[in-house]
Amino acid sequence: MGGMNDSERMIDAGRQVLRIESAALATFADALGDSFAQAVQILLATKGRIVISGMGKSGHVARKIAATFASTGAPAQFVHPGEASHGDLGMVTPSDSLIVLSNSGETPELNDIIAHSRRFTIPLIGVAKKPNSTLIKQSDVGILLPDAPEACPNGLAPTTSTTLTLALGDALAVALMKQRDFTPENFRVFHPGGKLGARLVKVGDLMHSGDEMPLVARDTPMSDTLLTITQKGFGTAGVIEEGRLVGIITDGDLRRNMDGLLNRTAGDVMSAEPKTIDAGELAEAALARMSGRVTTLFVTEGGQPAGIVHIHDLLRAGVV
Repeated sequence: MGGMNDSERMIDAGRQVLRIESAALATFADALGDSFAQAVQILLATKGRIVISGMGKSGHVARKIAATFASTGAPAQFVHPGEASHGDLGMVTPSDSLIVLSNSGETPELNDIIAHSRRFTIPLIGVAKKPNSTLIKQSDVGILLPDAPEACPNGLAPTTSTTLTLALGDALAVALMKQRDFTPENFRVFHPGGKLGARLVKVGDLMHSGDEMPLVARDTPMSDTLLTITQKGFGTAGVIEEGRLVGIITDGDLRRNMDGLLNRTAGDVMSAEPKTIDAGELAEAALARMSGRVTTLFVTEGGQPAGIVHIHDLLRAGVV
């Protein structure tokens, strides 16, 4: 350390913290056992809400875990143990389950909410480091944190312990998601705004349909086809035959057939087997299919055109 400058010492300190905490997480992963599975079973059977509580730093972690559960389709809320003792215990009902966080397992502010869970037979999942602590003894399922050192050089500030608890919350939420077959479509319901919601919006929500679609028959003269392309404003036209989409005319097709273009029909100029997409697919999938110079996709149902989506629609929705 003697030869280090300030920047190097800072980086070294950061690396030490990350190594200490990552080692603790690896130990925790190896130690995870039946109590974890039992906790997931309790959460899976919960008909009301998953209530998470903790004091101090554990309370901050509890808030985040509650938010993670809620965003993945499991109704959840944080209840402050101090407020619970002054009237908020009514928020925790027999149809709920309770997760209580405490590094020591002896946090006095938790006594009332623990007692409430025992009185009304509310399933209690306790998370603490000490196996003989009050919290673990009173819990229906106790999950023990590994006895890992805090990353704080004085061993006082909650660092490793809060990281372990936070990661445990993620592990419970993901395990619960998998048991409930929670899909990206379900996820979108709880994330309708922002970039994530945009990526999960369906093509059918963005497509133009009906008279907005630039469609022409195979035998339509190119003079009329060009008029349709201009009027509809997508820079392209779909070619249909007996109600089915059989081709597409793009700017590239027009350039390749410029010689005698007006003497041709749409069927002469079109490119067969155009790229299409289903209305039920995600807008993200449409973006992936718009590779190279492709800026529009026809939406089909059973081979028949149901709509058209332009890359500008994806831009407006925030997908791009």
